[in-house]
Amino acid sequence: HWKKRMAKFNSLLDQIKGQECKAALGIMIAAKSKLIKRWKQLDTQITDSANEAKDNVKFLYTLEKFCDPLYKNDPVTMVDHIAGLLNAVRMIHSISRYYNT
Repeated sequence: HWKKRMAKFNSLLDQIKGQECKAALGIMIAAKSKLIKRWKQLDTQITDSANEAKDNVKFLYTLEKFCDPLYKNDPVTMVDHIAGLLNAVRMIHSISRYYNT
């Protein structure tokens, strides 16, 4: 889910940063359009969503490193990997802005 979402929002960000959008924004500014305020709101929302997806993908990869041994080992060996998983969850909880999404 988050990988697809990150790809979609990164694509949107690339388009927003493109020359066509910059030209359109320049025209709206020159014309003192009432849409500028809404444009900036949408730009902020898209940027926030892209950052959220990127953040979540990064942390999911972190968790994946610790979860793989849980799938591949027997219950006795799993115990050795649980401490690392809990530390990763604690670290994610303390530094992620979007932990609950």
